[in-house]
Amino acid sequence: MKSYVFIPILAASLAISFYIYSQLPEHIRAGGPLIAILITLIILVTTFVVERLIVLWRAGGRGDMAGFIRGMKKQVDAGNIPGAIEICKKQGGCLANVVGAGLERYNSLQGSALEKDEVLEETKRAIEEANALESPLLERNLIALSTIASVATMIGLLGTTTGMIKSFSAMSNAGAPDASKLALGISEALWNTALGLFTGIVGIIMYNYFTNRVDSYNYSMDETTYEVMQLLRHRKER
Repeated sequence: MKSYVFIPILAASLAISFYIYSQLPEHIRAGGPLIAILITLIILVTTFVVERLIVLWRAGGRGDMAGFIRGMKKQVDAGNIPGAIEICKKQGGCLANVVGAGLERYNSLQGSALEKDEVLEETKRAIEEANALESPLLERNLIALSTIASVATMIGLLGTTTGMIKSFSAMSNAGAPDASKLALGISEALWNTALGLFTGIVGIIMYNYFTNRVDSYNYSMDETTYEVMQLLRHRKER
C-alpha cells in the first residue's frame, strides 16, 4: 500500500482504537495502554483482509474460470484470435488480462514481415509484461499483513510480561500482598495475551490463505499461457 494511503489509514485506526479503548469496561482497560495499540493492529488486519478479499474477488473476473479457459483455448485452436480476445475482455480477470495482452500482440503482428518464431517471441514478451503488472496487485499488502501478525504477537507478549512484573511487584510487598495490584497485573497480562494471540492467529491464517490464492493464480497463469503458446505455435495459418 502506498505511503500516502497507509498513513491516513494508520492515523484513523489509532483514533478509532483509542476511542474504543476509552469506552471499554474498566476490567478490560486494566490491560493498560498496550490494549489500545492491539486494537489498532486488529483494525489494520481487518482493513488489509477486506481489501485483499475485494482485490482477489475482482481478479477472478466474471463467470467460471475453467469455462473461460476452455472457451478461450477453443477459439485459439480454431484460429479465431479476435474471438479469443473478446472472450478475455468479457471475462476481465487478471488471467484474462494477461492472456488477452499476448493474443492482442499476436493478432497485431499477423501479416507483418516477422517470422513466426519472432511473432511468438513477441507474444510471449507481451504476456510476461502484462503478468509483471498484474502479479504485484495480487501480492500487495501481504508482507504488511504478515508483519502485523508477528508484531501483534510480540506486543501481546510484552503486555503479558509487564502485567506479570506488576503482579510479582504486588506480591513482593512485606506482609500480605496487595490484592488489587495483584489482580490488576494479572488482568493486564491476560488481556494483552488474548488480544495479541487473536490478532496474530487471524493475520497468519489470512496471510496463508491469500498466499495460497496467489500461488494458485501463478500456477494457472503458467499452465494457461504455456498451453496458449503451444496452440499458437502449432496452429496452421488460415
